[in-house]
Amino acid sequence: MLKNYFLVAWRNLKKQPVFSVVNIAGLSLGLTAFWLIALYISDELSYDRHHRNASRIVRVVQHGSWSGGSFDMAVTSAPFAPALQQDYAEVEKAVRIGTEGGGNISVDDKLIRADDIFFTDPTYFQVFDVKTLAGDVSTALNNPQSIVLTRTLAQKLFGDPQGAIGKNVYFDNNFPNAVTAVIEDVPKNSHFAFSALRSLPAGFTAGWQEAGLYTYLLLKPETKIDVLEAKLDGFYRKHLERSMGQGMHYSLELQPLTAIRLHSNLEYEIAANGSLQYIYIFAAIALLVLGIASINYMNLSTARASNRIKEIGVRKVIGSAKKQLVAMFLADSLLVSLFAGVLSVVLAELMMPLFNQLSGKQLSLWQFGLVPTIGFLIICILVIGLLSGVYPAFFMSRFKLIPSLKGQIGSRTSTVFFRKALVTFQFVVTIVMIAGSLIIYQQMRFVQNKNLGINKDQVLTFHIDDNDLRTKTAAIKQAFLTNPNVEAVAAASNPIGNNNIGSNGFFFEERTDSGTIGTMSTSAHKVQTFMVDGDYINTLQIQLAAGRSFSDAKPSDRLGAVLVNETLSNSLGWKNAIGKRVQYAADRNGTMAEAKVVGLVKDFHIYSLQHKVEPLVLQMPPVEDFKDNLYVRVSAQKLPETLAFLKQTYKTFDAAANPDFRFLSENFNAQYKAELQQAKLLSIFTILSVLIACLGLFGLVTFSAARRSKEIGIRKVLGASVPGIVRLLSADLLKPVIIALVVAVPVAWILMRNWLQDFAYQVPLNWTVFIIAGITALVIATLTLSVQAIRSAMTNPVVSIRTE
Repeated sequence: MLKNYFLVAWRNLKKQPVFSVVNIAGLSLGLTAFWLIALYISDELSYDRHHRNASRIVRVVQHGSWSGGSFDMAVTSAPFAPALQQDYAEVEKAVRIGTEGGGNISVDDKLIRADDIFFTDPTYFQVFDVKTLAGDVSTALNNPQSIVLTRTLAQKLFGDPQGAIGKNVYFDNNFPNAVTAVIEDVPKNSHFAFSALRSLPAGFTAGWQEAGLYTYLLLKPETKIDVLEAKLDGFYRKHLERSMGQGMHYSLELQPLTAIRLHSNLEYEIAANGSLQYIYIFAAIALLVLGIASINYMNLSTARASNRIKEIGVRKVIGSAKKQLVAMFLADSLLVSLFAGVLSVVLAELMMPLFNQLSGKQLSLWQFGLVPTIGFLIICILVIGLLSGVYPAFFMSRFKLIPSLKGQIGSRTSTVFFRKALVTFQFVVTIVMIAGSLIIYQQMRFVQNKNLGINKDQVLTFHIDDNDLRTKTAAIKQAFLTNPNVEAVAAASNPIGNNNIGSNGFFFEERTDSGTIGTMSTSAHKVQTFMVDGDYINTLQIQLAAGRSFSDAKPSDRLGAVLVNETLSNSLGWKNAIGKRVQYAADRNGTMAEAKVVGLVKDFHIYSLQHKVEPLVLQMPPVEDFKDNLYVRVSAQKLPETLAFLKQTYKTFDAAANPDFRFLSENFNAQYKAELQQAKLLSIFTILSVLIACLGLFGLVTFSAARRSKEIGIRKVLGASVPGIVRLLSADLLKPVIIALVVAVPVAWILMRNWLQDFAYQVPLNWTVFIIAGITALVIATLTLSVQAIRSAMTNPVVSIRTE
């Protein structure tokens, strides 16, 4: 009997090729989207779970607030790790990671640049798992100036990973590091990746205020993270309260390793993280697109019931029971689901390269193994086949005998309403996705084109790796300026545009209404700060609101002058910032220095527009080697020649150097990489949902035309025109789309308003976007309806009314 059901199903597929192709295409597109999104989500949820002790590893992060602001930082200072391990028995091992170990690496005559090299403690390999290819990682970083290479970097430098052990690699042609081990590349699903690990410099110490390292703890078994976290208030009082000053509300948080990727978006993250919000969004899209495809099958199956109505009547005459008819129609849906499932695998394989390119991942349809993947596919085929086939099976099996033999479908109001409700739901989803795609596109354009308070266009940046060269920045600047296409050059301690500006504690002169000298604040303010030279303001074309910029010709500016931004001045209540006193630690011993505000700069962005402009202090570097980042403003004319000149000129100072020039605008745009990727993916799935929704509308108009075939025939006999019949069919069927528009607009508004909350600066939600989304849906729906309505209107009326 089962074999007969599938034979009948196969014959029906061949008998009605158009419906069969549409059904299979719709389900296969839905399954393809489901496959791709499921792989994406599973990859995001797998981050850092490959470590055996992943559940016991935590990262220490800092939170602080005071009357003038707050901070939430993923970094801590150097003393944290050893102090935490010493103070708390629950800590089994602690490890620090610093990200500034990269630069130009040379071996013999080979020279490559690798920025993703980390400093770390020998305990790294006791906390995190690695696959060792050569050497002994347990002792690999015990000695100073040791380095552990990953497979890829070892192959680039030495060809054979085994042959790398014991060899020296040189950083900036000066500092030899002995290769002590080679490990496998870091898995892609790690929240940080590196090409090599270097031992922390010998005697490395830094004060409690100098936050720049990432601290990870391996907790002892059975340790409860929340219980240990509650004890850390005592750690603050013991080690940090004095340096933080009064009025500071401070806390430490222990982040589980496996939660960092999707639950952490702090300042100074070691790398850009994902977003749990996007996981929810794409999970919803996967289910909705697959649901839309299944709804299409229901509509198309019931729409073509008119072609099988007599078959149902005959089967009832010869004794078929309702359950047998249900089984027969379920066999139909399972066969369609089988073909759709197989086709979806082919489509997913074909789309995988594009999907990986857009998502920035390296996914494979078979990454979980052949057997698990096929098993999951079979489950999907059965579930989708049964769920999408249940309604059509019961719908068609309940037709009465006499109307069935006459080929009459009937027109129960509840059935028609249910079918239109399904199409309405499809277009609600489609309109929301269209509106969402448009708003995301607008927001991305807004953040990339908004005035940041600086002129980032035509500004090249690069990092000076060699400490000796940092003392020669003045000479390098003068050499660059000999080219007429180089308009200005500046030096600074940090690159802006990539979320790694430092912060420090400052004491500020308090506001006075009388204009007299005020007292110094009793509590330190943790404020963002970095060091710039006298040409920085001019090179980046930052606007001065009052006062002056730094001057390289004034030695007193090095320790005795600061610039502040308007946000800082306003937060302190200063009516006139110029001349206000500022105190800060001038060295690691805590020696306090006092400076005066000589300039007030208008607010400018140093981070992405996901962050508000925060209080900022600019200082001059006390010594030349603090200036390790150059900013070069160039003319748009002869850009390739200018870039070649800059590289060649820099090599006159260091022949082995390989400066990595990048546009400052690229640094800012790179911060929106995740959002841009999500926007592209959403656009693809929006197109799929539109296509699938159109198939659903096609099913509805086909069903409606079949149900009203006699009415159409009679109208044509009485003189109705083809355009009139098209209007008759379309007017009724456009109602679900119009209702969908009314429902979708507030839903899209709420969803996109919540999405925009991630940005401190947002594009305004404009009704135009929703109008465009609605018009787009209406136009697509009208075109879809018109094609099938015209075909129905041109049918010979004799065919539809001959039984009458």
